Amino acid sequence: MTIVLASASQARRALLTAAGLDLVVDPAAVDEGALKASLAAEGAGPAAIAEALAELKASRVSSRHPGRLVIGADQILECDGRSFDKPANLAAARLQLSALRGRRHSLYSAALAMRDGHRLWHHVGRADLTMRAFSDSFLDSYLDRAGPAATASVGAYQLEGLGAQLFARIEGDYFIILGLPLLPLLEFLRAMGEIAS
Repeated sequence: MTIVLASASQARRALLTAAGLDLVVDPAAVDEGALKASLAAEGAGPAAIAEALAELKASRVSSRHPGRLVIGADQILECDGRSFDKPANLAAARLQLSALRGRRHSLYSAALAMRDGHRLWHHVGRADLTMRAFSDSFLDSYLDRAGPAATASVGAYQLEGLGAQLFARIEGDYFIILGLPLLPLLEFLRAMGEIAS
């Protein structure tokens, strides 16, 4: 059966397609900012916020696809207690990368599966990344070369491309960094009989 991905992320779509899944992509239109602010005010950590956003997306889309398995996903970047969102423009990306430069941050990637509004499974993974202390001129060059792609991810980088040059150290699952706990998700899909085991 075709699986529904409740995310507009090109990286998530590419990961699942490359892994051999048949997908329908139906992004959920949700106010992520309001939910993040509410959960943060209640003291929720980044893993809990990523999971809640993944669930909200899956729930919204599940009602449009009766009987189908819907996957919601989200990613939160946290550095020293501060969460970061996708930068709105290149100037915001520059400020964000300047704040992360020379420091360690964590990415929390959540996936949640739902069918007919019923939550079936979830997983949140974490990866830790340390940016190198790059120069201002390198940052300017990076943003010139990356262009609008720098605004397409929560970290203002794509590790699978030019963004690799920003880092000194990476600890954790590569797929988590790309925005999806892919291996646990594939294991769940095999257990459910959605893909061959």
